[in-house]
Amino acid sequence: MDMELLLPLLSGQAEGPPVTNVMFLKTHKTASSTVLNILYRFAEKHNLSTALPAGGRVHLGYPWLFLARYVEGAEEGSTGTPRRFNIMCNHLRFNLPEVQKVMPEDTFYFSILRDPGYQLESSFTYYKGYVPAFRHVKTLQAFLESPERFYNDSLVVSNAYARNNMWFDLGFDHNAPPDEGYVRARIADVEQRFQLMLIAEHFDESMVLLRHLLRWSLDDVVAFRLNSRSARTVAHLPPESRELARRWCALDWRLYDHFNRTLWARLHAELGPRRLRSDVARLRARRQELTELCLQDGAPQNQAQITDRLLRPFQSGEADILGYNLRPGLDNATLRMCRRMVMPELQYMAHLYALQFPEKPRKAIPLLEE
Repeated sequence: MDMELLLPLLSGQAEGPPVTNVMFLKTHKTASSTVLNILYRFAEKHNLSTALPAGGRVHLGYPWLFLARYVEGAEEGSTGTPRRFNIMCNHLRFNLPEVQKVMPEDTFYFSILRDPGYQLESSFTYYKGYVPAFRHVKTLQAFLESPERFYNDSLVVSNAYARNNMWFDLGFDHNAPPDEGYVRARIADVEQRFQLMLIAEHFDESMVLLRHLLRWSLDDVVAFRLNSRSARTVAHLPPESRELARRWCALDWRLYDHFNRTLWARLHAELGPRRLRSDVARLRARRQELTELCLQDGAPQNQAQITDRLLRPFQSGEADILGYNLRPGLDNATLRMCRRMVMPELQYMAHLYALQFPEKPRKAIPLLEE
């Protein structure tokens, strides 16, 4: 019986037809760019339609609640109803009735969460010059010692990154008091709509379960880490400051704590410890194989070191965002695969947009026009 369970893993194939209608709520600073790359690659590989931002936009109306008209081509349905798409994964603020206008009824919904003690630190680095609550404080630690001095809850949209950002992305009120009844009701709403919530701290285990539920192949969910920062731009907060961050983002903490526990319960119930260990090991081994095949020096580089301008990631705030150089001398098929795996999200979005809407003007990517 154990060998029967392992056969699909050993072959790298999932059983049954793959799920092709997928909506990923791309939360902020949660390893979501890596997940987006997985979905973009799957869409391109299978010639699936993707719900991309309309015109020159790079997101689906964020931070405003999502509307179907933010999607390119959504209003071009043949019967006067909005066009439906297979894959939706760009940043948006979740608004189910509008999402349902552009996604099929059998869509698989999932998202990703991260411990707010770490998620807030990443947001502070990326958005310090943009978010009013962060502009006039030198460090996140100083902010967390007295956040009310810097945070104005009337600036709902512009301060969204500064408190309960994942809760906000789900379409909820990120300034609401964390009353028990309210929190439980909103978590129940999430459970009712989303079939899976990934956990960034357990990314590989999350990918194993996602692959199992979507019936995708192993290579479909293997990815390199994208949009990561150099070590020098990561603040290492002491434990007491991380606890302050969790208290300040109490709604996010309750959300994360709940779905972290349910992830592990599902992993053990649906896969079991032995299959889970085997599948995670295979995922990591395949990533290492592709690292050695694709990447020069086998590690991410800062922007100045990246020779191909198309592979240079967008830089935000005080973060030093890393990218990759590919090994020279790759054959055409391997080069194509490797480039897709390391392509930053803005460039990949523009690439898919050009494929899907060849009659429309190309999306302008500022860092490629310098």
